[in-house]
Amino acid sequence: MTPSPFTIHHPPLSLGFSPCPNDTFIFHALVHGLVQAGGLKFTERLEDVETLNRLVLDRALDISKISYHLLGHVRDDYCLLRSGGALGRGCGPLLVAGENIDTDRLNGKRIAVPGQYTTAALLLRLFSPFLADIEYMPFHEIMPAVAEGSVDAGVIIHESRFTFQEYGLVKLLDLGEWWEQETGHPIPLGGIVAKRSLGSDIITAVDAALRASVEHAFAHPADSLPYIRAHSQEMSDEVCASHIGLYVNPFSIDLGDEGMAAVKTLLGRAEAAGIIPPYSSPLFCK
Repeated sequence: MTPSPFTIHHPPLSLGFSPCPNDTFIFHALVHGLVQAGGLKFTERLEDVETLNRLVLDRALDISKISYHLLGHVRDDYCLLRSGGALGRGCGPLLVAGENIDTDRLNGKRIAVPGQYTTAALLLRLFSPFLADIEYMPFHEIMPAVAEGSVDAGVIIHESRFTFQEYGLVKLLDLGEWWEQETGHPIPLGGIVAKRSLGSDIITAVDAALRASVEHAFAHPADSLPYIRAHSQEMSDEVCASHIGLYVNPFSIDLGDEGMAAVKTLLGRAEAAGIIPPYSSPLFCK
């Protein structure tokens, strides 16, 4: 795939992604004009993943990173791009607690989850469908809440998987590992969606430019470091590097057949469980 050879005249597109190192690494070249985008311009909005989910649920962004769980609720209006997402092996959410709890005895436990529409929330429901005492909170509040005992356990994402032991917490379950063993697929965490109403020319140009942005990031990793650091000031350089290394991989360039199969399996299981509505139209933009 190559960037569009023609120029598209269109007002700036609203573009949402998170301030996490993996997203700022991926989107740096695109938002700084270092790759061709068919003349398209972008107005970026950096928010945590659940805020992005809510914005897309309200149809407020043209293009955005979202949780794959949320994709199941917006497929009428948004389609999935092939580039820019987070999907892989060994990178799933972790269920942690202050002490060991048998995962067969989670019923009745109060569990914190990072947002109603996150893939972490979906995976927990697929793993244990009958959990009833779920509390949704921003992902960065979960480890302190578990450590102080205001919840019994929590599902953590992002850089938390590198720092939970600093809070005296123990891992009860790796939900990504469970998913891989259950299905054989890598775990789809978050993808990039575009409004179907943008039309095929714009969507094609965006997907090509996003792929070029990821490829530029891999080829010139030092270029994005100031941008990454500007949005991750509380993270050490080591945690930033680990974060990027875990969540950015060849699937971020192109989902490919393996990645597409993983996404379809996740949404298919969510449909079968009644967690998302059924949908028959094409999932991907092309």
